[in-house]
Amino acid sequence: MSIEKTILGKDLEICRILNGMWQVAGGHGQIDSESAIADMEKYQNSGFTTWDLADIYGPAESLIGKFRRKIGSEEKFQALTKFVPNPGLMSSSIVTHYIEQSLQKMDTNCIDLLQFHWWDYNDASYLDALNNLSKLQRENKIKHLGLTNFDTERVKIMIEHGYNIVSNQVQYSILDQRPDKLMASFFAKYGIKILSYGTLLGGFFSEKYLGVDEPLRGDLTTSSLQKYKNMIDVWGGWQLFQELLSTLNDIAQKHHCSIANVATRFVLDKPQVAGVIIGARLGIAEHRENNTQVFNVKLDSQDISSINVVTVKANNLFEIIGDCGGEYR
Repeated sequence: MSIEKTILGKDLEICRILNGMWQVAGGHGQIDSESAIADMEKYQNSGFTTWDLADIYGPAESLIGKFRRKIGSEEKFQALTKFVPNPGLMSSSIVTHYIEQSLQKMDTNCIDLLQFHWWDYNDASYLDALNNLSKLQRENKIKHLGLTNFDTERVKIMIEHGYNIVSNQVQYSILDQRPDKLMASFFAKYGIKILSYGTLLGGFFSEKYLGVDEPLRGDLTTSSLQKYKNMIDVWGGWQLFQELLSTLNDIAQKHHCSIANVATRFVLDKPQVAGVIIGARLGIAEHRENNTQVFNVKLDSQDISSINVVTVKANNLFEIIGDCGGEYR
């Protein structure tokens, strides 16, 4: 089964399912470095060669560096990291210092995609940061510039300032379709792609949660489950979520696949989505074989309308939270 790929920017082809490394940051179980690297090799050999990480994801960048040294430079993979500074002065020396740190940890001369995140829109220094990141791009230390959790309004400001942005990483799922409201049409106009996370709600979009009682806080053993249980509550609660899971289960049976496959395919079929990030709990759990099945699934208009029958009953997340990334501000 061939894994779908897409061109994100010049000289950058990525897998449409990316391996997410938030899971090595500590909130998803203890990660053993050697088991993690061994698991990364299995992903590589299965054709899942694109990694999504960040400077704030614990040892993620260092694991990429070790992985690079282990498999050798002739093996090609893509490592997309993030720059997540605390708001404040974004001078050339400060920005350069952080990017040099990432380059060193990842054992590379050039970052494939640097995804920039900013916590506070009231501090306009994010434009200074972008200016300095663009300089580093011209020095070939960064191949492409992307964003993480920026809203449409701020991306518009960046475009007006002449910055060349290839992607924005935001939450996008059957449950959270806020990108459809403003972002997708604006991005279509400027050729900006979406990398989506939260597509599987940290694991809630699975047979495991179908027909079960609402989990208690103590049952939510990972940071992902805690985060996305909050999203389910805001969206419409456990009972409505069960109705959605039941519908997805019917669609999954029809297509001989899993609920997770349906949830992933739904987002991959959105026109501006380049790829979906699925968390990899390296050395603890893996779903490579199941993820591969996504590429066999073809959802039809009947499937989409069955999903819409349920989601139309939910609360409007755009009104409650705001545009993409609003939950972080």
